Amino acid sequence: MTITTQAKKITESKPFYALTGAGDFAVEKARAYASTVQDKAETVARELPEKAKGYADAATARFTRLYDDLASRGRKVVSRVSGEAALELTEVSETAEPAIAETTTKRTGRARATTARS
Repeated sequence: MTITTQAKKITESKPFYALTGAGDFAVEKARAYASTVQDKAETVARELPEKAKGYADAATARFTRLYDDLASRGRKVVSRVSGEAALELTEVSETAEPAIAETTTKRTGRARATTARS
């Protein structure tokens, strides 16, 4: 049997046609899948900027709320600490006032005495 006769026998057999049909079916499905994937990719690419902006806006809003909450919390802490510090300063100034008053009186007295001598 020659090669031509064997090739003709193989190409006319049912298994050959089944295999060729399976290959054609696979290519058809692959093209359809590629088309579907391409359509979905194009849709996602069109919607992506809008979705990304939506996500960015949501994240910005959350960070802004967190920032405002932290600032409010910080103000409360500073107020509390400042209030305590103000009370401490008041207590210190109340105990220091007599000594300051005496020093001021002494300085004023000396200044008058110096002025009187001139």
